[in-house]
Amino acid sequence: MAKISRIVEKFDQYERLLRLDKPIGILLLLWPTLWALWIASWGRPGWLLVWIFTLGTVLMRSAGCVINDYADRNFDPHVERTRARPLAAGTVSVREAFALFGVLLACSFLLIVPLGQRVWLWSLAAVFLAASYPFTKRFFAVPQAYLGVAFGFGIPMSYVAVLGETLPLTWLLLTANIFWAMAYDTEYAMVDREDDLRIGIKTSAITFGRHDVAMVMLCYAATLALLAWAGYALRYGAFYFGGLALAAAIAGYHYTLIRERERMKCFKAFLHNNWFGAAVFAGIIAELNLKPLLG
Repeated sequence: MAKISRIVEKFDQYERLLRLDKPIGILLLLWPTLWALWIASWGRPGWLLVWIFTLGTVLMRSAGCVINDYADRNFDPHVERTRARPLAAGTVSVREAFALFGVLLACSFLLIVPLGQRVWLWSLAAVFLAASYPFTKRFFAVPQAYLGVAFGFGIPMSYVAVLGETLPLTWLLLTANIFWAMAYDTEYAMVDREDDLRIGIKTSAITFGRHDVAMVMLCYAATLALLAWAGYALRYGAFYFGGLALAAAIAGYHYTLIRERERMKCFKAFLHNNWFGAAVFAGIIAELNLKPLLG
């Protein structure tokens, strides 16, 4: 029984390392991918394709968490929110972490085998972005912008999987996602600002300083403006722009949470970004799937 208990405990530590107990990262990675899948396919993506990208999102986010915790293993013990992470606490070894990372990458590649060589090549760039992002916090003043590229790379991959190529609209959507990631991850960084200053990590919350709240709202505005531009280019109508209006209202709610810079309210705003992404997706779904039914 003791051996079984140790095995269960070890798998619990692996789950925590992969952040499967905290799905917000998966959702923030998934929403822009789903936006692109539905837009590229005009509302009719194959369900096999949807499942491949959904499971791929889970696997790649988990792999990203492993590399992030490896990169930050000497910093996390000094941050209140992260000191209990498995690599920081020593409950999972570096060797185990790299073994998990390898398994996740192998599973991710097997998953996209049916999608063809072009998607395979794009996946190499996605792996590079996911693996390199944690190290940008050492030298890049706004690593959240790099995160936006990494978290939005499902957008060009979706276009390539559906259409065999990227379009100018692909990069418009990716740019919108970069600004959205800067908004929500700055809220996240505002939670750890004091710890990050002490240990020398660079974040947008530190770089923006006293203008942090204004910059978050400006990033939300840029996200919505770019998504509106995309909708105009696609000749979308009231359903799509209604989704954007709902997302704008959600962003306004986030302002009420972060304006006093209280740590837990900033974290609540970060978590609530799931609903921002969902609102945009709901508008896309309604525009492409419900509008034709309603004439």
